[in-house]
Amino acid sequence: MDYKKQFSEAIAALHEEGRYREFADIRRHCGSFPAANHYLSDEVREIKVWCSNDYLGMGQNEKVLAAMHAAIDEAGAGSGGTRNISGTTHYHVELEEELADLHGKERALLFTSGYIANDTTLATLAKLLPGVTIFSDELNHASMIDGIRHGRGPKRVWKHNDLEVLEGQLQELDIDAPKIIAFESVYSMDGDIAPIADICDLADKYNALTYLDEVHAVGLYGARGGGIAERENLADRIDIIEGTLAKGFGLMGGYIAADAEVVDSIPSYAPGFIFTTSLAPAIVAGALTSVRHLKTSNSERERHQERARTLKQRLKNAGLPVMDNPSHIVPVMVGDPVLCKNLTDELMSRFGIYLQPINYPTVPRGEERIRITPSPLHSDADMDYLEQALVALWSEMDLGKAA
Repeated sequence: MDYKKQFSEAIAALHEEGRYREFADIRRHCGSFPAANHYLSDEVREIKVWCSNDYLGMGQNEKVLAAMHAAIDEAGAGSGGTRNISGTTHYHVELEEELADLHGKERALLFTSGYIANDTTLATLAKLLPGVTIFSDELNHASMIDGIRHGRGPKRVWKHNDLEVLEGQLQELDIDAPKIIAFESVYSMDGDIAPIADICDLADKYNALTYLDEVHAVGLYGARGGGIAERENLADRIDIIEGTLAKGFGLMGGYIAADAEVVDSIPSYAPGFIFTTSLAPAIVAGALTSVRHLKTSNSERERHQERARTLKQRLKNAGLPVMDNPSHIVPVMVGDPVLCKNLTDELMSRFGIYLQPINYPTVPRGEERIRITPSPLHSDADMDYLEQALVALWSEMDLGKAA
């Protein structure tokens, strides 16, 4: 086996398909988001970031930064261990209490990322509920798919947001057989939203637990930032809510919130939790401050929604193929992986606009796109410049306009 050749051929295939992943070397300007420095081999250029998942800019919030500095002074850098071995600091305990309260649940449990929260929890639920069948929306995140796969139990994949298909699958099982319906609230690539109430109705009818991924909604929706389920007064009907601290709250980490029995069962059965060093105190302290702030402040959410609506309308008016949806996500269809990569390369090199190409396997082949995430801190002038750049490149590259 020529190992080096195998790796080289795999990389070459990615380049040919236009889906080789390159990392932009950037450093955000503290206090002036979305500005950042882009580090190249021979120069440093200032750019504007249009693809960050720090949706509200809370990663630059002064109160959050102050809390992180204070935690370093009080507790030092790392947590010192796993949650079971010296790594449960008082910051972790306080944050879990705040997250449980945010979702109206008895308990919450922190993980090092949203991916780990989904993967670990879903796999562990399959072990704790022998014979459980997990019903998974076909557009669920890879972390949910991996968690279900790692649980090694029976699963059914249902057509995205199609309640008729879901009900047909539920009808095939005995009413007393264990079942979990796993789905997301906001689907981050298309920006559409699940019919949560109708799914809860089916769960009640067929005796199933509900598992809702709110990672692209927590902090952003609801009177206190509890997500779409809170906005629609449905949180009490969801058995397990999974969220992240890395998007709306601006830090890193993931969590679940549920009844005490559910949460208490995970730490002793889940290797992905047991053997992982806990989040650093400074990160947890920052997230704690962010969650508390967004429970009482709606100004960030209101401005965020206005910015998203405004940008969608402006790009539509310019004839660009914006994909309609009711959320804050602004996807613009390209439909070709090589052109999508070329487009984002040109935006960065010529205009100093950072957008990441969204190609397979994140989206199906033929549905390649750019995914724009306006924040409350993007100005009208920023939008003017983005619109002008996109219109110019769409024409130059003959990408076509909206139908």
